[in-house]
Amino acid sequence: MAAVEPETVTEVRHYTDRLFAFRLTRPQSFRFRSGEFVMLGLEVDGKPLLRAYSVASPSWDETLEFFSIKVPDGPLTSRLQNIQVGDQVLLGKKATGTLVLDALLPGKRLYLLSTGTGIAPFASVIRDPETYERFDQVILTHTCREVAELKYGQDLVESIAEDPLVGEFAAGKLTYYPSVTREPFERKGRITQLMDDGVIYDELGVPPLNPETDRVMICGSMEMLADCKDRCEAAGLTEGSNARPAEYVVEKAFAG
Repeated sequence: MAAVEPETVTEVRHYTDRLFAFRLTRPQSFRFRSGEFVMLGLEVDGKPLLRAYSVASPSWDETLEFFSIKVPDGPLTSRLQNIQVGDQVLLGKKATGTLVLDALLPGKRLYLLSTGTGIAPFASVIRDPETYERFDQVILTHTCREVAELKYGQDLVESIAEDPLVGEFAAGKLTYYPSVTREPFERKGRITQLMDDGVIYDELGVPPLNPETDRVMICGSMEMLADCKDRCEAAGLTEGSNARPAEYVVEKAFAG
């Protein structure tokens, strides 16, 4: 287990019967860029059971925050959802990932498209001062099945207004754009449908996706990733990476 070390749970928050968040102590040697993920898990039958989790806390935070689904029969999350303050969770020593500012070319507007727990890496990105140095406008979309599942993102955006490090920058640049698919809400529908119908652009007063000005980060289900990639490609955006920055990037790390 040399690649992982036990860290202590300092906080647990349950949002719904499907979603919860928790915080761990942060090793002094642990470094990551906002938007990256790390291997996380528990020891089961004497062996580490690990999954990739995006770090939801900003890179300057003294603790590490994670936002997780609860899968009743999931090998890891069925156990992880029961953790309590003081318990030990295994943390990988190295973070990685493509949802980082370095993988995008300079632009005017940054879209952060998320569904469910896919908002986790963006919780880190929107609390990073560099995000607001690089972009004039940051649009965080979050689509969930039910209204209650938006709570994590709503609390996050509200807390940023009071954040001494980024609150002032975010006030004029960050736009939160939630939608729900299965319950009545002020905005209903998948983000792809809202893009196809032009609703998001009309409501925000911005033009449709343009490779000259817009950059996109995408994180959610496999189906959502594919659908959003299609929209980006159709608009002329090219997928980027750490080695070759471009106009949009996609995350492929999932927990179960």
